[in-house]
Amino acid sequence: QVQLVESGGGLVQAGGSLRLSCAASERTVNFSNMAWYRQAPGKGREFVARMTRVGYSESGGYSDYSDSVKDRFTISIDDAKNTVYLQMNGLKPEDTAIYYCFAVRLTTMRGYWGQGTQVTVSS
Repeated sequence: QVQLVESGGGLVQAGGSLRLSCAASERTVNFSNMAWYRQAPGKGREFVARMTRVGYSESGGYSDYSDSVKDRFTISIDDAKNTVYLQMNGLKPEDTAIYYCFAVRLTTMRGYWGQGTQVTVSS
């Protein structure tokens, strides 16, 4: 059973930055893609950023983002630490949400979720 543990959330003022981390219980090279989603109060879970790993070398991959965070957020992976990061700059109050890490295991194509970390952006 894969475990994903997020950390790094907190309270920040608008315009500030946070870096979220998601530590995996197994090697991150075992995943075909790793992603971040978020869920704001009263809303459904939405896609934020994804790193597709298949065909890329260590710590590499193809990244894509939702339009709402593009040019402000950056996803990255450190295979040596089995951790995926989400660097969030220029935070806005509408970024307030619980942020979840998601990973798809390469061999089984099964998806796994972390427990989430709260990000609150004050105006």
